[in-house]
Amino acid sequence: MEPANQEPFVLRTETLGALPIVNHFLDRIGLDAIIDRFLPANDARLRLDPAVVIGVLVRNLTIDHQPIYALAEWAAGFDPALFGLTATDVDALNDDRTGRMLDRLFDTDRASLITHTVLSAVREFDINMDQLHNDSTTVTFSGGYHQATGAVRGDKPTPAITYGHNKDHRPDLKQLLCVLTVSADGAVPVAFRVEDGNTADDPTHIPTWDELVVLVGRPDFLYVADSKLCNRPAMDHINSHGGRFVTILPRTRKEDRQFRDRIATIAVEWTEAHHRPANRIGEPDQTFHTTPNPTGPSVDGYRIIWVRSSTKTDRDAESRRARIAKGIAAIDDLNQKLVSPKTRMKTLVAVQTAADAALKETGASRWINYTITEHTTTKHKQENRGRPGPNTRYRKIVATHHQIRFTVNEPRVTHDAASDGCFPLITNDTTLTDAEVLAAYRYQPNLERRNHILKDHQTVAPVYLQAAHRIEALLLCQFLALLTGALIERHIRNNMNARQLTNIALYPEHRPCTAPSAQRILQIFAGAARHHLTDTTGHTIQTFQPDLTPQQTQILELLDIPTTTYTT
Repeated sequence: MEPANQEPFVLRTETLGALPIVNHFLDRIGLDAIIDRFLPANDARLRLDPAVVIGVLVRNLTIDHQPIYALAEWAAGFDPALFGLTATDVDALNDDRTGRMLDRLFDTDRASLITHTVLSAVREFDINMDQLHNDSTTVTFSGGYHQATGAVRGDKPTPAITYGHNKDHRPDLKQLLCVLTVSADGAVPVAFRVEDGNTADDPTHIPTWDELVVLVGRPDFLYVADSKLCNRPAMDHINSHGGRFVTILPRTRKEDRQFRDRIATIAVEWTEAHHRPANRIGEPDQTFHTTPNPTGPSVDGYRIIWVRSSTKTDRDAESRRARIAKGIAAIDDLNQKLVSPKTRMKTLVAVQTAADAALKETGASRWINYTITEHTTTKHKQENRGRPGPNTRYRKIVATHHQIRFTVNEPRVTHDAASDGCFPLITNDTTLTDAEVLAAYRYQPNLERRNHILKDHQTVAPVYLQAAHRIEALLLCQFLALLTGALIERHIRNNMNARQLTNIALYPEHRPCTAPSAQRILQIFAGAARHHLTDTTGHTIQTFQPDLTPQQTQILELLDIPTTTYTT
């Protein structure tokens, strides 16, 4: 029988995607060489170098996070040479081998690895380290993690996965705390640390600042953080060692209450510090005004600057109106329950407890006052069944009813409205102007966006690992991926500014983008692929390089990457 006709040629596709871009930036900071220095292939039984496996994992997290058990499947679609692998090596990227490489990564000197990597990036990309921003976030875990109790592995403690103040609003789940610091030059991550899940933010600032002093090589950089930095030990530590800080004063401080009481009766002279056009047509421009604290320094002896935001002013007023409306509705609902004969609130104490709980839940307790009125009704009911007669006996029944009457505390509303949009900053720097202090703090949301990328694009959770030390090693890889994306983002934006480009076409239908993100840039190259025409023996007859679009060509130009990276 004649064999069936077979196709004489086979078309083999190798995905390039955004890997050449990621490799370009990793090569510039020498990440593979740094990892290889800390994770040497010193065991003849190793099929793959530890540095290669960790490098593949970092690239995966940067481009398109896939679980560790799917790492080989993900890498199989790419040109293996882009990972420093051969076609047969890709199959060895199983989860067991990757887990063992994470063991090695945890056991090495991770702090020095981070320092070498960050310093290399700072030198290569000339990152300004004069202003650093710090914040923390939580990584939430589903599961018991009963073994993750902070036990020591070798001479290194492992993190304790436990309950704490969950920033994902999941107090029912265990967590770890991740402390991240970025520079004010492109929000590039420069420091990272993992803490136990029940660690508060307050005590993290002193060790973080000390690490940054070693990293930067001097203490006079400006350290910006949220209100948890505003505790006396941390501020005094930074100030006494020649450092500078900016943070926000908590609402619980006495100085905050004093200013809000004062501004309700005495006019304050504000100075415009920043003006920004509206984000949308029809909305008002955003303005920020500042004024020194009228009563002088804080009780700690540090300078306080009050800021008033026009946007926050509107937001505070609307929030208060909404809370008052919800509080009134809650009292009305409670009154409806009180008139029901089946109500369980029979006593004055029970009604008061319910009213307090309703106002607390709606956040309106401060502005709504109420009184409870009590009245009784009397009725008589036959003791026995049947038609009433002259000898019928009646039982007197007295029922107590309650009603809640409320009023809006207008003087207090007026008092609070006077300080709408106001918040205090505290600093030990006496050389910066009020506007400069505000500008430093206004950069803080860029750090919060890095935490958002960690949880969204890089999908830090769920974590498909059980061992706490492997989880900490994986979080280090997440930091390296976050650093890579930030460098890509910073580089293209800086080049746009240098070439006076206000936007580039990154969105569908060639809609303009004024601030390109690394995620969108990498997504645009997702379909880039190389095709090989081979015969039945596997011999390559012809290779077809990807045809770059004008959009992709412009991006490569702004990233200072030659197009030959894709076309040869």
